[in-house]
Amino acid sequence: MSIDARNPMMYKRLAQVDGLCVLSVSTHVLELPGVAISDQNAASDYVRFYPPAAIRRLNFNWIFADDWRHPDDRIAYWRHKSAKCAEVLVPHAVPFEYVQKGYVASEPVRSRLLSAGFPRPVELMSRLFFR
Repeated sequence: MSIDARNPMMYKRLAQVDGLCVLSVSTHVLELPGVAISDQNAASDYVRFYPPAAIRRLNFNWIFADDWRHPDDRIAYWRHKSAKCAEVLVPHAVPFEYVQKGYVASEPVRSRLLSAGFPRPVELMSRLFFR
């Protein structure tokens, strides 16, 4: 299993898509000392933090949904948009052995990443980048 999701932050980076790579990281990061999870962006005013053992408290249907919009329910829209930004917070750094693969929006980006020496598989997943 890996942790990766399309989210509103990615949407804000549409103009930079040709320079982005999303990393798929093993869920084993949850076992690292000091790791916490949040139910939305860690900087949010309404965020809740949990130990990794409480991961079931997160709404994965919302986190991994392709679309967070709720045209008829503004409150659901705000909540869902926030849930899309749930985080795994790792103190200091994620060891590279936890990186499983990279996702990119196009073949030229994939080629550049591999040419730069990225030693993991790189998959095209344009929908992750709203393409």
